[in-house]
Amino acid sequence: MYWMKNQSRQENLLYLVVWGLLFAAPLLSLYIRTVSDPHLTFDWVEVLTVWKKFAVFLLLFLVHNFLLAPLLVHQHRRTLYLSIVAVVLVVFAVYQCNDRPELKEPHHRPGPPPIERPDHHPSEFDAPPPPRELGKPRPEKPPLIIGEHDILAIVVLILMFGANLGTKLYFRTRQDRKKLLELEKQNLEQQLEYLRYQINPHFFMNTLNNIHALVDIDPQKAQETIVELSKMMRFVLYEGDKRGVSLTREFEFIRTYINLMQLRYTDKVRITVELPYEPPEKTIPPLMLISFIENAFKHGVSYQHPSFIDISANVENDKLHFLCRNSKAEQKPMEQGGVGLANVRKRLRLLYGNAYSLRIQDDADTYNVELTIPLS
Repeated sequence: MYWMKNQSRQENLLYLVVWGLLFAAPLLSLYIRTVSDPHLTFDWVEVLTVWKKFAVFLLLFLVHNFLLAPLLVHQHRRTLYLSIVAVVLVVFAVYQCNDRPELKEPHHRPGPPPIERPDHHPSEFDAPPPPRELGKPRPEKPPLIIGEHDILAIVVLILMFGANLGTKLYFRTRQDRKKLLELEKQNLEQQLEYLRYQINPHFFMNTLNNIHALVDIDPQKAQETIVELSKMMRFVLYEGDKRGVSLTREFEFIRTYINLMQLRYTDKVRITVELPYEPPEKTIPPLMLISFIENAFKHGVSYQHPSFIDISANVENDKLHFLCRNSKAEQKPMEQGGVGLANVRKRLRLLYGNAYSLRIQDDADTYNVELTIPLS
């Protein structure tokens, strides 16, 4: 994937910058010294000597970065990684001990004794010959013992391996986090798609039941209802699968649904709707509010007693405040676990997390819903 390649490119760029600065440091240091002291000249031999030591560390870094570190970070083969790193450290320690300057400098062997001239007479100003230590022959080269500089080089190598591991683990963690977020996003989209497919059949089932009732009551109204239903189906077909629709389109859909439902009831049912006709240019998930209105018509309308449904919405500070209040046809708790309301609750949690507010108050004779969601 593109973002995985981008992360690998960022990691390699970081290494390139760090090693570039390290190799540039001797040049900069020698340049500053030559500028501050006119008697000094730019000595490339000194720079190449430092670069030679850096090249050894660079070679070991490349081996660790591309061969050893993946064993631990990607394959989780800890034992194999630690074993190989231990061998590398031992080999490096042997190389470092044998690469000390004093092992390469030629040792001066004692030369032949000076020739005494016959006419030379020693005087008191002649320096006495140095005393000769007997029984202690001079060794050809010092023994193989790890010195202070060798220990420092080994510690630097261990720290370099650790820094390389830390960098790789950091980028691996970022990569895993992005994978997890992508999987969560895909899961969220699948859940929302599933919920939308559940909402549509549930909604149309209730609407078709209303049309069936109207056919016997008033065929003319039934025809008008079919026209209204076609508008609603067009909205669900072309807008229902979108992540968001405009508030204007959503409010038009709600008005159409309410007009369809009003054809069925008598004047004993008081229905008030206060929806802005020119709302701000904001979007809302489609079919988010209709389930509450469906629930109000399903449980709040009585054919024997006066009943009411009050629906209102307003936008303030980029938030939608929706209210739905209705009477209760029967003196029992209204259904809160149906398919429609359960899906709305799931959609709200998936879409907004803790950024929304849903307050449902189920009193003895009224049912109130207050919903506040952020708008985009």
